[in-house]
Amino acid sequence: MSDSKTPIEKTDDEWRQQLDPDEFRVTRRKGTEHPFTGRYWDCHEEGTYRCVCCGAELFGSDTKFDSGSGWPSFYAPLKPENIGEESDITLFMQRTEVHCKQCGAHLGHVFPDGPKPTGLRYCINSASLKLEKKK
Repeated sequence: MSDSKTPIEKTDDEWRQQLDPDEFRVTRRKGTEHPFTGRYWDCHEEGTYRCVCCGAELFGSDTKFDSGSGWPSFYAPLKPENIGEESDITLFMQRTEVHCKQCGAHLGHVFPDGPKPTGLRYCINSASLKLEKKK
């Protein structure tokens, strides 16, 4: 991790007991779900998107937008202090990976092609999120 905050420490077996196989593959192994398949890519319900691993507040439904990518996309984090970034040079390209600072879960990537006011697109795997619906 490039961040100074120490993430929640659990063994792979502990994470496997807590997460379903897709959630484990995405969050603990930096996997990516197929576009247009995740539970939140076309979700329009209001609420707070939390980390599926530790429950940290990550994104709000008010910053979610349809990017056409097939993944949930947000133009800003709800709690920027809960999002970490690091360089990702896999797949022969330069990208910026985003992860949960509390537990180290892989969330997705951030790109500089989003809407105003930030111009950012946080392209996030549904498997890394849990929506807490607004009451």
